[in-house]
Amino acid sequence: MTIGIALHAVGGTNEIDATVDWAREAASAGVRSAWFGQTLGADALTLATVVGREVPQLHVGTAAIPVFARHPLLTWSQAQTAQAATRGRFHLGLALGTKRITESAYGVPYERPVARLREFLTVLREVRETGHTEFRGELVTAASALPTTVPGADAPIPLLVAAMGPQALRASGELADGILPFLAGPRALGEHIVPAVTAAAERAGRPAPRIAAFVPGIVTSDVARVRAAAVEQLAFYDPIPSYARIIELSGAERAADIAVIGDEEHLAAQIQRYRDAGATEVVVSNGQLSHAEDRTRTWKLLGELAAA
Repeated sequence: MTIGIALHAVGGTNEIDATVDWAREAASAGVRSAWFGQTLGADALTLATVVGREVPQLHVGTAAIPVFARHPLLTWSQAQTAQAATRGRFHLGLALGTKRITESAYGVPYERPVARLREFLTVLREVRETGHTEFRGELVTAASALPTTVPGADAPIPLLVAAMGPQALRASGELADGILPFLAGPRALGEHIVPAVTAAAERAGRPAPRIAAFVPGIVTSDVARVRAAAVEQLAFYDPIPSYARIIELSGAERAADIAVIGDEEHLAAQIQRYRDAGATEVVVSNGQLSHAEDRTRTWKLLGELAAA
């Protein structure tokens, strides 16, 4: 589980089939895990379930599904179904989401996101540990009048959060099993993120959290082309305050500056920097940046690093 990929298949006439094909290719190269982001297109948790069932060499996870416009008991039902389908290889990643998407796409006020995250995680931990809940918070109500267990989902489901801000890191350290920071360079990771979430876990008497750092990266011979694509595709994150803050703390000016683009030696060296900064896992995301040749080179390298 030390090396993984964020998987977003493009091309073909069926996105699900293409995703499974890419996942098989990655697993054949030695990649250990595949993670799926939530968009307004394909559902991340369903994709993780399908891929985990079809490609048994991979652990699979969501990175990450927003807590707004969802209920923790329904999310738990989905997660347990995924865990049973994959025979214990599913990881549930949650996110606060963004104000723009939450309000414009879901029609839900983006109010008190960290408080909602805390209550969401509290319900999930209760049903994971006891099989039931009678929770009535300020923002979330969850009462398990019916069974909450799925036979076959026996392995505990890891609860992870795409947390980077101080309050979200504190909540994650106290209530989750780890975090999934994205676009946080080694400096921000080592100086701000890892110390904050680790201290919160220690104060709560919990084990050291998993730190799965998500890094946009690709092995390529055409650095200029891929860099231009990264500038265009990652620009979405630049105006989002939480990302802008962490990009600045990383010593960068824009999201594309975080992307690792170059040859095998360059990507391997940067992955080591993330590990040195405290990442327990590194997940490389190349999204739509790569051509088939670049993708093959990247996954081959990641498989070699995973086996080392």
